[in-house]
Amino acid sequence: MTTPNAAPAAAAPRFGGNPVHLRLLALAPELATEVMARLLDRLPAYHALPPEQLRGEIVRQVERGIRAFVEVMRTGRLPGEDELDRIRESSARRADEGVPLESVVGAYHLGAQLCAARMLAEAEPADLPDVATAQDRLLGYLGVVSCAVAAGYVRERQAALGEEQVSRQALLSRLLEGGDPRAAADRAGIRLPARYLVLSLAIGPHPDEDRPGVNRSVAARRKLRRLRAELERRTEGVPLAALAADGGPVLLPDDSPGAGPDRAALTALIDRLARACGAELVAGAASAAPAEVAAAVRLAAEVRRVAEATGRGPGAHLLDDVLLEYQLSRPGPARDALAALLAPLAGRPELLDTLRAFLACGLDRRRTAAHLQVHPNTVDYRLRRAADLTTLDTVRGPDLLTLRAALAAHDTAAR
Repeated sequence: MTTPNAAPAAAAPRFGGNPVHLRLLALAPELATEVMARLLDRLPAYHALPPEQLRGEIVRQVERGIRAFVEVMRTGRLPGEDELDRIRESSARRADEGVPLESVVGAYHLGAQLCAARMLAEAEPADLPDVATAQDRLLGYLGVVSCAVAAGYVRERQAALGEEQVSRQALLSRLLEGGDPRAAADRAGIRLPARYLVLSLAIGPHPDEDRPGVNRSVAARRKLRRLRAELERRTEGVPLAALAADGGPVLLPDDSPGAGPDRAALTALIDRLARACGAELVAGAASAAPAEVAAAVRLAAEVRRVAEATGRGPGAHLLDDVLLEYQLSRPGPARDALAALLAPLAGRPELLDTLRAFLACGLDRRRTAAHLQVHPNTVDYRLRRAADLTTLDTVRGPDLLTLRAALAAHDTAAR
């Protein structure tokens, strides 16, 4: 059976008056031995295969590949579907064994290269038209074979990755639900760490997502792929994540000796992830043993929401960073009463923004003005107006603490 677009050539090429395919056929056993030797020398991945497999299946594949190449030289017909199916199946087995794709493709190219070297060694100047014919058939052979190898390899890897992804998601679901995750980890083939660094990520838009004429969903998927790839690169062990375009939970294995997150390492990680995906990240973080991940995920999400609500900005945030705001964000009459103190500023976002900026800038009116890009006199006016409406004045010490608490309660309650 031949491929639909493969037309037979008029005649087999001859070098030195001898048909090329007959010479290759006579050299087939010797070529197979040489290909195997070069295979092990140039492609170290094959050393990892069991010796009996190398002496058996791999040698047979090499011999059959040489015979298929001989047929192409003889007839000009590219390998048919039966032969390509065999190549796809062999490639799938190599994928299952962990042999890199470049090594599998390289084996076929190495065999063809050695065959071509033996052919060309016998070519004479008068054989130039036949050399061109042989070269054309060689390139055609390598083209269809490389496609078959890639197709079989990718199909197997997709199936394996699908099963792997299902088992990882089952483990993640078990961790998020709470309880003993050991059975799910065993099924996934994952060793549970001493604890997980738990992140709750809010992912901002990539600039491409807002660019006219660009498919927003495609840009968002590319952003997530880069983020996941960076997580894989920067994590020892298997990271688990349930991420959408705007964020989600991430669990990173952590066997370090400390009892909690290393702030410097955490900050550096979030910075690298943000650069990789090209978007701002706000991360709430916590640390927990596997059986306690569910509670840590809830805590990390609450820390992130508080950090966002109180204008902490992009980066990593721990509970220690938002202790007061976190406590004030708990529902109850005290939070409601504090939030109500700022009710007179409803509909005046510029006054609320100025109060937040003034507190964040250490009560420095000039820094506040620069941050808001207004004149310092405008800051003074807005602070006085806010004091008139709320009776809470930033120049009175006791009122400052109340204002800070009221803003925290207002911002978290609003979310």
